[in-house]
Amino acid sequence: MRVLVFGGSGMLGSELLKALYGPGEQVFAPSEGDLDIADEAAVFKCFADFTPEVVVHAAAYTDVDGCETNPHLANRVNVDGTAYIARAAAKVDAAMLYVSTDFVFDGRKRTPYLPDDAPRPLSVYGASKLAGEKQVRGRTERHWIVRTAWLFGAAGRNLVRTVLERADGGRQLEVVDDQVGSPTYARDLAAAIAQVVTTDAWGTWHATNGGSCSWFELAKEALALSGRASAEIKPIPSARLTRPARRPPYSVLANPPGVDTPFASLRPWQEALAAYLEEIGELDGGRERLIRRA
Repeated sequence: MRVLVFGGSGMLGSELLKALYGPGEQVFAPSEGDLDIADEAAVFKCFADFTPEVVVHAAAYTDVDGCETNPHLANRVNVDGTAYIARAAAKVDAAMLYVSTDFVFDGRKRTPYLPDDAPRPLSVYGASKLAGEKQVRGRTERHWIVRTAWLFGAAGRNLVRTVLERADGGRQLEVVDDQVGSPTYARDLAAAIAQVVTTDAWGTWHATNGGSCSWFELAKEALALSGRASAEIKPIPSARLTRPARRPPYSVLANPPGVDTPFASLRPWQEALAAYLEEIGELDGGRERLIRRA
């Protein structure tokens, strides 16, 4: 299978490249410096040169507050770039997987969001990703739209790494406790995506590790699993933070019961967090703790 990956240098993209490579697979990921996805001619040339059977679009402008202050850039990358990729995929008859986000929802629901729940984004970022979804649905028949949330992984910044660094610096930690979601390990998500692109399970799906928590609970678990349980950490309300973009207070994602896809088997977020900490050399007795708790 010939797979074209956009966003291959990002947190998820770097894991996708490892998950997609295998015997008989041809995977190509143009670098951001070599290809601007908002350049329509460059996108079409890339498709013509490589002629993929599947395209995985994981490139995006993901700075939520940056999108709010620069909506032109958000729409140029997340909407226009997605439209060009979807149009090019249709032209060469390639199936397309688009990575979307929990930020398409407003967080007013208090039970997990299902794929067919009505999106109501609160931010420019969420609106631009939702518009990207519409571009994919409108331009390609064979597509998978995969919404995920609260990514952490070895490549790039994330809350877990920030919390560990600040704890090591002896700084008091303040983390919001009124935003609830589903933490997701980029390696687990990439493995599931690599499986789903071999199927015809077209449509919109949600893909996160199992369970849910607040950002504060995620931070506390990271401190405990990494041997930093004594670090001082304080829960705070989101209103204490002055950020340009609004966040959904509740964005737990789920698929309909009984649906059989690779996304249904992602392990609980606590186990995924322990695996991530082990990957970056920060796990301290975490596996034994998880076994005792189970």
